[in-house]
Amino acid sequence: MARARREIRLLLHIGSDVTVRLSEVIAILDLERTENAPATREYLQMARVEKRLQEFGEDTKSLVVTERAIYPSPISSVTLARRAAAREVF
Repeated sequence: MARARREIRLLLHIGSDVTVRLSEVIAILDLERTENAPATREYLQMARVEKRLQEFGEDTKSLVVTERAIYPSPISSVTLARRAAAREVF
């Protein structure tokens, strides 16, 4: 009898009661360093038009980019990257 293979889905907690599948994370951007770059502004504008950009507030420190959406996070990009690398996920 063939044994069913279980898929393990690691979730990255990005703050504000939001988690994303680690396998779907494309990039973690530091908002302060990237928000003024013309390419980033253009990318975020396209994401807004496509309704993939989640609204973010003043406490946003980073953006987590996935294929489906761009999520704001109040957690620094360094901390999120460290969590992902160390597999400190939920």
